[in-house]
This record gives sequence, C-alpha cells and structure tokens, in this order.
Amino acid sequence: MARPVPDLSLEDEALSRFPGPIAGVDEVGRGPLCGPVTAAAVILDHAHLPEGISDSKTLSSATRERLAEEIQASALVGIGHASVEEIDALNILQASFLAMRRAVAALAVAPGFVLVDGNRLPPGLPCAGQAVVKGDGRSLSIAAASIVAKVARDRIMVDLAQQHPGYGWERNAGYPTRDHLQALLDFGVTPHHRRSFRPVHNILYQDVSITR
Repeated sequence: MARPVPDLSLEDEALSRFPGPIAGVDEVGRGPLCGPVTAAAVILDHAHLPEGISDSKTLSSATRERLAEEIQASALVGIGHASVEEIDALNILQASFLAMRRAVAALAVAPGFVLVDGNRLPPGLPCAGQAVVKGDGRSLSIAAASIVAKVARDRIMVDLAQQHPGYGWERNAGYPTRDHLQALLDFGVTPHHRRSFRPVHNILYQDVSITR
C-alpha cells in the first residue's frame, strides 16, 4: 500500500468553516529518556510551499534540515518546549500539551484554527482545533510542523551531547537505544534525564538501595 501524501485538504476544509489562518501543530520527543519535548506550530503560505514536505520520520536528516530552513523562510513558525523538570512534574502527555500551547503562542499571528497531530487536542488552546490521527501523513501544515520540531529538538540534543559525551545523544536523540541504556549504567544519570521514566527511575532506585 502506498504511503499517504500530505496535502491541504484538511486546511481547505477548516477554512470553509473557521476564520484563518490555519496552523499545523506537532511535537517530537515523547519517547526519549532525556531532553525536552519540543513542539512546532506552522502557518504555511499556500502560494509558496517548499517542495517535498512530508512526515519528518520519512525524510533523511539532510532533507529535514533543508526543509526546516525553507519552511522558516516562507511560513510563520512558532516553537515551544517543555523541560525535563516539567515532564517529570506533569507527565509526558501534559508536558507535550504544554509545549504545543507554547508553540501556538509563539506564532507571530494568532491562528483561527489548529490542526494537531494525534488523537487529543491540548486543553487551553486559544482557538478551535481538530486532532488528526497520523496527521503528519495527511496535512501539509502538520507535516511541516513535524519537520521543524524534529530539527529543533535534534539540534538541542547535539548540543547536550557535547556537554555529556558517551551517551550518543547526537545519534540517538535521547531515545532508549542499546548504547544509551549501557551508558546510563556506565556513567549514571545526568541532570537532563527524565527521572519519571522507568529506565532512569530504576537506575536511581537501584543506586539508593545500594547506598542504604
């Protein structure tokens, strides 16, 4: 079965019922053991669409970097983060919603409607919206947001990797890969690790048990 290609159908439908502009919203970073969760909100200029926008997971790193620059040059973009401390305090779902609200608030123009990747709308949005399951494969605006969010978070993780070498964050972006899990055992937990996530929590709990 062919992979769906995102288009502007959902944006056009929303514009027929709600005042514009329409923003696509997506987040990245729910699964990693460390680093922030990052969201982007994008209002595309439908007359000037960068070629090749698609779900960020289907694109190479070089293509994502190129498209992120082209999207930021031609569209309105807002980026929001929720910190490790906020993730541990709120839980990852609520922190993701917080990052999405911050991304929408960071837009230079307030949207009239938002299309959000996933099956739930973040509470507290400033306008009406629609949750779109697998939206990064259906909506160009959401796909653009997925690209911007992915590139922004990857850059953060590359910077953090320079401060904490050995965990492979420049390659694994903080996800629980084999090398990352081994580094946790070898080098311990950093301030950037999410203590509420089980692999990190278990190591901390084990350390406490050993010292008692």
